[in-house]
Amino acid sequence: MKKVSLFSAFLTVLLSAATAFAAETPAMETVPIDTGDTAFVLASAGLVMLMTPGLALFYGGMVRSKNALTTIMQSFFLLGLISVQWVLFGYSLAFGPDVNHVIGNLDWAGFAGVGMEANPDYVASVPHAAFAMFQAMFAVLTPALITGAFAERMKFPAFVAFSFIWATVVYDPMAHWVWGVGGWMRELGVLDFAGGTVVHILSGVSGLVVCLVLGKRRGYGSEAIVPHHLPMTVLGAGLLWFGWFGFNAGSALGANGIAANAFLTTHTAAAAGTISWVFAEWIRHGKPTVLGAVSGCVAGLVAITPAAGFVSAVPAIIIGLLAGVICYLAVSVIKTKFGYDDSLDAFGVHGVGGTWGAIATGIFASTTVNPAGADGLFYGNGSQVGIQLIGVVVSWIFAIVMTLVILKLIGLVMPLKASEEQEIIGLDITEHGEHSYAGQDLMSAASNFGGTVIAVQPCVVRAANPIADLK
Repeated sequence: MKKVSLFSAFLTVLLSAATAFAAETPAMETVPIDTGDTAFVLASAGLVMLMTPGLALFYGGMVRSKNALTTIMQSFFLLGLISVQWVLFGYSLAFGPDVNHVIGNLDWAGFAGVGMEANPDYVASVPHAAFAMFQAMFAVLTPALITGAFAERMKFPAFVAFSFIWATVVYDPMAHWVWGVGGWMRELGVLDFAGGTVVHILSGVSGLVVCLVLGKRRGYGSEAIVPHHLPMTVLGAGLLWFGWFGFNAGSALGANGIAANAFLTTHTAAAAGTISWVFAEWIRHGKPTVLGAVSGCVAGLVAITPAAGFVSAVPAIIIGLLAGVICYLAVSVIKTKFGYDDSLDAFGVHGVGGTWGAIATGIFASTTVNPAGADGLFYGNGSQVGIQLIGVVVSWIFAIVMTLVILKLIGLVMPLKASEEQEIIGLDITEHGEHSYAGQDLMSAASNFGGTVIAVQPCVVRAANPIADLK
């Protein structure tokens, strides 16, 4: 009865909110809607939405089969959780009327006043609702990126609580600082075309904090932990590359020359990152790998994100080439040296790549590309590098402090990390009661006897323990 009462109370609150928001707020000044720009923004929003399922496949293929569904579920569930949060209050906190250059107020909670008319403060040629939903897809994707750092070991209830709180107290304020009208980093002149600080540094650095707090996976460093389905990962990377055109070009918020430039720079940087990562590992280890190719692609995409609408093609290639090498070294050298278990290299690619991209924006930005931006170091304005560094440092500190606080608070009321037994069995079974492939339950059962399945036949499982066989 208590659960029913709580559910009834929750429904009552939602219905009351809906009634309150049903009354239309005074209409803004009517601005002609451009159908071409509107179609472009809506299509871009759809492309960015596709990135989250793409990320699910990208991450899902890199984990072991016993954790594949858990990893996919985390990204897919956030499509629901953060979308609802965004409509109820997240959008208003991020983009609502400014309060002391820190946060938006709640005037637009429940999308009150967010409708078919344009909001000239952000984009005058598309409906306010189109802009709001385009930004919603960024809000969904960003916490999903973090899941790559703690893959295979965070309990689902803790993940849900962390993601909801993090989106509210970390992502929404930072989005307001950088993109919201009146936000202090926007007023300072920090350039971030599509999310180098807001999306990639925040998610990557927060991911590093989570993986350090949770600790390593069982067997990390002492046994092989390898991707179970690389073709799935390649498919996910392809969807990410495709969706990133909406992510970056769509951030021009219109079908115009800046969008075309962002499309061009996005693709060339991704291509350059693919090449440089592959050659870096080829030189170091003697073999080029497909995992390296897709990782380099994502590194290039991450690094160009803050710069896409401010730089031209050749600087984009330079940014991508260096991103591939820098992120490869972060993953293969720095992570190995310090021994932290960033499961799928969320920090090594997004945290490090986003940091490089934000700084590179201050080096290569040009007002000949985008008059609304600023010239960078190579165009006579070295101070822009300093401004970008302020944005980077603030993003790092904010992500570290807030993530630590959130994890500490959640840890007081529920366990954060799966038990050793749950890790052995796999989170697909222990958290969700499902498995990815036929026969996987038999294979998991065999592994519990300390062996490795070497033969699976109908109704027969044989586990081998090489050490016991030697004895």
